[in-house]
Amino acid sequence: MTGEPSPSSDRRAPLRRLRSALYTPGDRPRAIDKACRLGADALILDLEDAVAPDRKPAARAAAPDAIAAFRAAGRYSVLRIHAPGDAQTLLDLSCAAAARPDAVLAAKAEDAGALADLRAALSGAGWSGPLWLMIETPRGMFLAEHLATAPGLAGALGVAVLVAGGNDLALGLRLPDGPHRRAALTPHLARLVLAARAADLGVLDGVYNAHTDEAGFAGEAREARTLGFDGKTLIHPAQIAPCHAAFRPDDGEIAQARAIVAAFADPAHAQRGAIAVNGVMAERLHLDAARATLAAAGLDDNE
Repeated sequence: MTGEPSPSSDRRAPLRRLRSALYTPGDRPRAIDKACRLGADALILDLEDAVAPDRKPAARAAAPDAIAAFRAAGRYSVLRIHAPGDAQTLLDLSCAAAARPDAVLAAKAEDAGALADLRAALSGAGWSGPLWLMIETPRGMFLAEHLATAPGLAGALGVAVLVAGGNDLALGLRLPDGPHRRAALTPHLARLVLAARAADLGVLDGVYNAHTDEAGFAGEAREARTLGFDGKTLIHPAQIAPCHAAFRPDDGEIAQARAIVAAFADPAHAQRGAIAVNGVMAERLHLDAARATLAAAGLDDNE
């Protein structure tokens, strides 16, 4: 995740773990400097919602140095731009080319044709890295399903990650605010995870607005892991540690995963399709799951 991208193409490898992606306003130098010293897996430099209209030129001008600082700190850098077709997006294209982030996050992605135009425009401007897509409208949900069911479409567009935009999605669905809004969103979030898995994409849960409510955040992050999300987008540095804790498998899961890997590595079991491990029958699919568990914990098969 380090080193300079090539001038023409930068389809860089995804992060091994993508538990946390912290939004950082593009027009706030102190926040950018602080973000470089934090432990988020990815940093999203925001040119969209977090920046007031009159501050967007300043944010774009500062983006190359901010992205360079993220990379120098060893952080995966993402530039959030405006929605495909938005007038502001045209101004974001040259910014992306100059800043050369590891990925570009397109807001309010809804239409495959518009994304193809955005992909071509970014490539024409000199940037050809992976796209992350904000899925934050009802039409966006159908786009996610289209990416899952149209063979080769996600690859052709260079899409790597889907990001839930819960606030805007709730607005589009006309959900009332309050303690039950998350429950009302859950079926749609599960559908987004399903689409991401079918398309072999990463997928991140949306933000938790009450950044001082650590218990509430931790609960929502655990729920997101249960739903199958890879991680969560964050709006405050205080959310990083509880996010990583929520997405790390617990000691029992790690121990069982190690036991399954060890059992299948035993030469005596080389021809076995199923093995009893700690009183539970494990098949080859459980071996894949065990390896995924260890990867989620930042471990490999030998640790």
